[in-house]
Amino acid sequence: QVQLVESGGGLVQAGDALKLSCAASGRTLSTYIMGWFRQAPGKEREFVAAIGRRSTTTTYTNSVKGRFTISRDNAKNTAYLQMNSLKPDDTAVYYCAASSQFTVQTTTNAYNSWGQGTQVTVSS
Repeated sequence: QVQLVESGGGLVQAGDALKLSCAASGRTLSTYIMGWFRQAPGKEREFVAAIGRRSTTTTYTNSVKGRFTISRDNAKNTAYLQMNSLKPDDTAVYYCAASSQFTVQTTTNAYNSWGQGTQVTVSS
C-alpha cells in the first residue's frame, strides 16, 4: 500500500495562491489514480479534484474549476494541487488520496490510501 504525505498548507488571504504537494512512498505513484479532497469543520469530506495515471484525464468539483489545477509528476512520485484566487470558503483540511480503480474517481470510498491532511486557512 502506498503512503502519502501532504505539505504546503498554510494561512493566506483571500485572492492568494497556494500549492499543495503529496509525496508518495512504498509504491510507485503511477500505479494510482490520484485525488484531492477537503474537509471543513462540521462538514463531510468532499471531492476537490482527481487526475488519471498519465495526466490525460482531470476532473474538478464545480466550485474550484478555473481556480485549482491538479497535476502529477510520476518520476518524482508526487502529486500537486495548485490553488489560485483562494476564497474563505476554501478553508479546510486538504487530503490527497490514491485509488486503484481503472478510471478517475470522485467519491471517498473509491480511494484506499489517504494522507494525514494539511490545513489551508483563507482569511477575508
